[in-house]
Amino acid sequence: MRLVDVYDKEKLSAMQLLYREAFPITERKPFRLMLKKRKEGRMELQALEDTQGELCGLVITVLYQDMVLLDYFAISQKKRGQGVGTEAISLIREKYAQKRFFLEIERTDVEAKNIEQRLKRKNFYLRNGLTETALYVKLFGVEMEILSDSCKINFEEYRRLYTDTFGENYVGHHIKLLSEGK
Repeated sequence: MRLVDVYDKEKLSAMQLLYREAFPITERKPFRLMLKKRKEGRMELQALEDTQGELCGLVITVLYQDMVLLDYFAISQKKRGQGVGTEAISLIREKYAQKRFFLEIERTDVEAKNIEQRLKRKNFYLRNGLTETALYVKLFGVEMEILSDSCKINFEEYRRLYTDTFGENYVGHHIKLLSEGK
């Protein structure tokens, strides 16, 4: 498996389809906004491909100073349960080993209809070397927990990543601190 920057229209279309299938509309940024931010060097849109070049998943990151936010990560339906996600996380962590790498997941310590799915997702990341940060935020109305690659990140840095990348007008009051451990 390999991570490939995607510029080809056909591959971008396949990635966009997976993106729409994998993430609820309330959690999706406009795809064209991410393409624009990629041109500015602020985001990366990468495909996970097998040795035959088949799309296995997508990795979309935000790059800011010494930080990398894994903004979107999805494995194609037909590749799930085959170790592809574990291999992908290893590749991603290796690629960004010199950066402070982190991601957001829906909180697992609150009641939710999809609590089992949330716990499964969190356990997947913990099994694959990510750690809890005790940083909880409300992002566009969704309560999230921040997991990291054993790095420190505080709320101000987190918020600055969003505002400097997407602008205060886009972010506005849509990011709130819920709790920040020490």
